[in-house]
Amino acid sequence: MKTRFLLTAALLSGLLLSCTHKLKDGDYTLTVLSTNDVHGTWFDSTYVDGKVRKSLFAMNYYIDSVRTADGFGNVLLVDAGDCLQGDNAPYYFNYIDTLTPHLFPRLLEYMQYDAVAMGNHDIETGHKVYDRVAADLKRVGAPFLAGNAIRNDNGEPYFPLYKMVEKAGLRIAVIGYNNANIKAWLSEELWSGMHFVSIAQLTQADVDKVRAKEHPDVVVAAMHSACGQGDGKVLEAEALDAFNLVKGVDWLICGHDHRPYVETRDSCALLNSGSHSRYVAHGKMHLKVEKGKIVSKSFETDLIPVKAEKADPAMREYFRKDFEAVRDFTLQEVGILNTELYTRDAYKGMCDYMNLIHTLCLSQAPAQISFAAPLTYNGHVKAGTLVFNDLFTIYPFENQLYVVKMTGAEIQKYLEVSYENWICTIAKPTDHVLKIQSRDDPRTQQRGWSFINRAYNFDSAAGINYTVDVTKPFGSRIVITSMADGTPFQPEKTYNVAMTSYRASGGGDLKAAGVDTDRIDERVVARYPEIRNLLYDYLMENGSIDPEVIGNPAVIGKWEFIPEKLARPALEQDMALLFKR
Repeated sequence: MKTRFLLTAALLSGLLLSCTHKLKDGDYTLTVLSTNDVHGTWFDSTYVDGKVRKSLFAMNYYIDSVRTADGFGNVLLVDAGDCLQGDNAPYYFNYIDTLTPHLFPRLLEYMQYDAVAMGNHDIETGHKVYDRVAADLKRVGAPFLAGNAIRNDNGEPYFPLYKMVEKAGLRIAVIGYNNANIKAWLSEELWSGMHFVSIAQLTQADVDKVRAKEHPDVVVAAMHSACGQGDGKVLEAEALDAFNLVKGVDWLICGHDHRPYVETRDSCALLNSGSHSRYVAHGKMHLKVEKGKIVSKSFETDLIPVKAEKADPAMREYFRKDFEAVRDFTLQEVGILNTELYTRDAYKGMCDYMNLIHTLCLSQAPAQISFAAPLTYNGHVKAGTLVFNDLFTIYPFENQLYVVKMTGAEIQKYLEVSYENWICTIAKPTDHVLKIQSRDDPRTQQRGWSFINRAYNFDSAAGINYTVDVTKPFGSRIVITSMADGTPFQPEKTYNVAMTSYRASGGGDLKAAGVDTDRIDERVVARYPEIRNLLYDYLMENGSIDPEVIGNPAVIGKWEFIPEKLARPALEQDMALLFKR
């Protein structure tokens, strides 16, 4: 009874504080640090060659430096999502060692984060993983926030909408959101029991509600959504939409697009640290209070470049056993590779890398045709003994494999759409055949040649024989001559097409081929585990990857850019620009 009374008294005290909170007159300075899209770059060393890389360990050096300079109690630290996917370490703690407490909450507890907005790749890990991590994050005081992930049963958020924090003598509400476009990328089984609502649709009402209930001095909106153009047209890019329209937000922290970016306005500032531990986004907010009210505020923002060699040695030592566990797992031998794999070769035609992916897909019954794209932009796996780490280079994502019904006409139309994203129509060998441009890359802050569109959507097909004519315009480039075994390919016939769960859920341009991905379940005839797991199973069964096996034309068919005398020199020219060879 006494315990219950004490808890009730504490709760009542907190409620009274939120209602009676009044700032003392004077000047206040709040420092805000943010990270996002770290994608598992937790450790400062790679697992195979020991190379030093940018990491959470290195970011912690800068975070601690700012806290030392400004005072720990004056610094707010928030992450904007995509934490649990992209590297060996999250994979290991997501799916292999599920008994040891998950590493990610322990890292955030060590670094003393205040809150984390969920990302789409966090949802991609599935309920079993993110529900466990969410519980641990709540325990360490840095909860997963996603106020737009709405439960189907009661209409309430599946994850907390916000967290109250006190820093620099200020009451701060951190409101969090996940990307609203998850349905277009991920299988529903990964987010069963909920649905995702547009951030822009909710933010103003949520900010008003939290301000009315908690009376915060400062409101931070942390969202795993790209900056976008601020035109309200792109569901996965709503950050500038909110920045332009929502009133009552002081800081907007975003991510998803891997674009380091900061902006300061009179009433609000925006922070996006980019991705993969390259920067810590940094800002200061100066407030002047008179008669208990904020009468002025101003902002400073910048990006702190992270140097890999600045990794915090104490943090490295603290998590050494976790690193060694991940390293030992990923260095275990899994088979033999009898050819070198260069992922970039996929951009200029058939290659051993894509032949391997297509062979894996076509080996899953009842697949007859395969769609697959290069998911590692410029990876290289040497011939010889493969370790598990190499499988992350070959297939970096946890995509499942689906087999989906499509007509021959839909297949042809989809290939037209895919190659339209990929190539240009040319008239001479000096024309750019790959759809590339020289520009300042907002992700890397470097100038150079890069694809205009996203290479992970450049699907080629296997199981059929076809050509891609680089002299023809969109809609007439693709000629499918037959199935791989020589039997006729028929536009009116229905085929079983293997593709990733990302593609089947709407990622890319499958809708442009006439496939309603909102009703994809009506077309799915089989589902398989993650494609990396299929690769592992293939190696366990066959022992090796052999070019003559994965390149068997009777299984995967053949495709090529034509006319060769025009296409080949143009491709080589563009590849040299892209990869500086």
